[in-house]
Amino acid sequence: MYSLRFQLLVSALIAAVGGATAFYFHPTFLLSVAILLGAVLLSYGILYFFVYRPLLRIQRVVDAQEDRASVERFIASSSEEFQNLSVSFNTMLESFRTDISRMRKLEGVRSEFLGNVSHELRTPLFSTQGLIETLLHGAVDDKKVNRDFLAKALNNIERLNSLLEELIDISRIESGEMKLRLRFFDIVPVLQAAAADMQTYAEQRRITVTYNGPTDAPLEVFGDKERLRQVAVNLMENAIKYSEKGGTVTLTLTSTADRAEIIVKDTGIGIAPQHLPRIFERFYRVDKDRNRDVGGSGLGLAIVKHIVEAHGSNITVESSVGIGTTFTFSISRTGVE
Repeated sequence: MYSLRFQLLVSALIAAVGGATAFYFHPTFLLSVAILLGAVLLSYGILYFFVYRPLLRIQRVVDAQEDRASVERFIASSSEEFQNLSVSFNTMLESFRTDISRMRKLEGVRSEFLGNVSHELRTPLFSTQGLIETLLHGAVDDKKVNRDFLAKALNNIERLNSLLEELIDISRIESGEMKLRLRFFDIVPVLQAAAADMQTYAEQRRITVTYNGPTDAPLEVFGDKERLRQVAVNLMENAIKYSEKGGTVTLTLTSTADRAEIIVKDTGIGIAPQHLPRIFERFYRVDKDRNRDVGGSGLGLAIVKHIVEAHGSNITVESSVGIGTTFTFSISRTGVE
């Protein structure tokens, strides 16, 4: 707008100079110049007050609106950036909190695991040590106790060996080192053999083990033959341990078009509802005193859960105190999960 004002002034001066030249030799030159200058000033005043000033005000309003819009855009963009930054910071902070919580939980699990392993190893070791020391101090010559002490020492060594094997298994499973040998095979003889293997152990505790399923017709499934046999043995062994004398353990095999269902049911002491969510945890014991008496490492069900899940399935448990417990899982027959 200042350029417009300058143009008006230049135009007025040019007109004044032209008029002065035209009337230079006229007798009324001074009067003409005075009139011309008055006309020019009047024209300039009219243009300034009625054209330039309104335009200047309009320009100021426009500039103010642009400045206000720029400020609003800046505030909006800054607010959005701060908001995004705040969200990112809160997300990062929450991630840190989650990581710290997970690390503390893992540290607690690690400490608990080491404590449990130490306790499980210490018990049979100290017992074996005491038996051997007693034998060395003269009991070896006492025919009334020497064979009994040796049998107990052997039992403790077998318990240690079983514990170490299960520790190796659970370590390999959880680290991903254990690779399943998946193939199609007939599961009927596998389960029959597993039930037969448990007969002696069951008879010692006066428990009846029964296989309930197809016997002659083959039933092919897709899985790791040895690991599934291990699952069946672990479940039956666990059922026998927690069954009273005269009880029964039933291994049942049923099938559909695409899956085979395996059920291990006992008439044992059962599991209270508050313990059911944790029975597949490593070293978790429902009844610690009874578990010490019947033996076991507390790793059997954890291994079972890992093996079943590695086959793309889940294991479920139903139990009633004083009535019994039922474990159920299924295996694919098609090889497609």
